[in-house]
Amino acid sequence: MRDGVYKMKDISIYIHIPFCIQKCAYCDFLSFPGTEEMQEQYVQKLLWEIRESAPAYREYEVQSVFIGGGTPTSIPAEQIVQVTETLRKCYRIAADAEWSIECNPGTADAAKLSAYRKAGINRISIGCQSVHDRELKRLGRIHSREQFLDCYHSAREAGFENINVDLMSGLPEQQVPDWEDNLRTVAELMPEHISAYSLIIEEGTPFYGRYHRQLELREKGLEPDEILQRIPVNMQDAGLLPSEDAEREMYHRTAEILAEYGYRQYELSNYAKPGRECRHNMVYWQRGDYAGFGLGAASCVNDVRWKNETDLKRYLACGQTADLQTEREELTAEEQRSEAMFLGLRLTEGVDSAAFARRYGQAPEYYYGQTIDRMRAEGLLEKTEGRLHLSVRGRDLANLVMAEFVE
Repeated sequence: MRDGVYKMKDISIYIHIPFCIQKCAYCDFLSFPGTEEMQEQYVQKLLWEIRESAPAYREYEVQSVFIGGGTPTSIPAEQIVQVTETLRKCYRIAADAEWSIECNPGTADAAKLSAYRKAGINRISIGCQSVHDRELKRLGRIHSREQFLDCYHSAREAGFENINVDLMSGLPEQQVPDWEDNLRTVAELMPEHISAYSLIIEEGTPFYGRYHRQLELREKGLEPDEILQRIPVNMQDAGLLPSEDAEREMYHRTAEILAEYGYRQYELSNYAKPGRECRHNMVYWQRGDYAGFGLGAASCVNDVRWKNETDLKRYLACGQTADLQTEREELTAEEQRSEAMFLGLRLTEGVDSAAFARRYGQAPEYYYGQTIDRMRAEGLLEKTEGRLHLSVRGRDLANLVMAEFVE
């Protein structure tokens, strides 16, 4: 209470829509095709969860809402509108809140995009991945280059003034010039934000079955031509993955090319026009509070983390919100500090030592002095104006650096 005014705490909300038309070849997310009946049952249960959970968040003001999946645009727009209306009725939402929705160009037409905008969704994230049809086919995407361009222009016509486009590098048979063309084609559209991720081949995905042998051989230090001689013919037909040197060049070219168009890299894989950083994702990287609703959705509030039930039948059958929660744990002080370091180092500006000290009692050097000194000596970490951040070389080896701070 200050000057008679109660200061509410900030929170962000994630809504999970698990349905999609078909799984992409690289996808290991909790997603699957669903019938119209299944979708309706799920949305009604989701609305129930949102309503029943509201009393726990009376002291919070929602700063951002992110509707992700799966493919939120694969279900009727009316169901998405129901979600937004229920959130507005049950939660205190900031007047300038960021409302985002993920969009697949193959499932979003002009009518849906217009409905989202009228419902108050003010940011759309379009999963393009590539502007080359041959690459989209290899990824198992259901849309084409033309559909992406139509979707983008339709989103502008619907009134969206904050658009993100997802792109993916390191694809099978992709060469550096291919990636540069992807970047320039999208950047010339002038979206406010571009997410540029490198393909990660996860176990259990179709890509893993095709390429894991190649990855194993690469880890043994074999050159591409040697790998080609040792992998099965069907994997040769599928196309070799780019070399590590090519992937690194793609990463460096991303920052260089997007800078030409006025984008600033503010996180390892994210680039934005000034003031257009994704507010919702910043909550994750800065360890803010967030509540997740829906199948498998994750939450972390007051340093207590939990995850929702991942089995659809059990999710639909739950009679109390507490029954939805699995893997519930209270983070220790050590775990909180550790997360603050390895998440904060994802950001270009890095970890603010003074802010860290205010929140966790001491500056990062107090807890991680030897590690920080060693990383700085190796040219992986730098300190600028009180902030610890990755060097250019450190970004190339970001996973190794951040692993040093994992408890």
